[in-house]
Amino acid sequence: MSIDYSIFQLIHGLANRWWLFDWLGIFLAQYLPYLIVLFAFFLLAKEKNWRQRIYFFALAGLSIILSRGIITEIIRFFYYRPRPFLALQFQSLLGDSDIAGSFPSGHAAAYFALALAIFYFLKQKKNNYLEQPATNLSLGWLCLGAVILIGVARIFVGVHWPSDVLVGALIGLGSAFLVKKILPAPQSKLQK
Repeated sequence: MSIDYSIFQLIHGLANRWWLFDWLGIFLAQYLPYLIVLFAFFLLAKEKNWRQRIYFFALAGLSIILSRGIITEIIRFFYYRPRPFLALQFQSLLGDSDIAGSFPSGHAAAYFALALAIFYFLKQKKNNYLEQPATNLSLGWLCLGAVILIGVARIFVGVHWPSDVLVGALIGLGSAFLVKKILPAPQSKLQK
């Protein structure tokens, strides 16, 4: 028995026991991602400096495109892994409509990339402008925590193996890190 299967059974084994727990798992797996996207758009709309706005849009957008649109799809082109509900013949809590490959998790790749882009943006604003309170940086940590919950919930509802989520998270984090290193940060008010 593999570690991946054992961890999957540990997490997914909690499904279909309590309706409230199932509802929470479905919410975290399917609807929490929308709240993170809305938060990113809120940050974008709230930003008054157009250079900062373009920087954040480019950082988030390029990170997501690289992680989900390029790296994840290249891996899926060469390697197909069935989703747990197909491999183990059960009904997932989200239904069986999405039968694309399971490895790596596209949700984990995209949302970890977005969460790290949000974290980097809030950290850069805190460091450069000194007008954002430290609590705004904790919102970046909150986004990273939320995407961890999304990943665990995707295992709970039965649509991903733990290794799918782990590799997707690494792809997303690595993509955002790479884009941040390549993308030139805008000049801050303190540097002018």
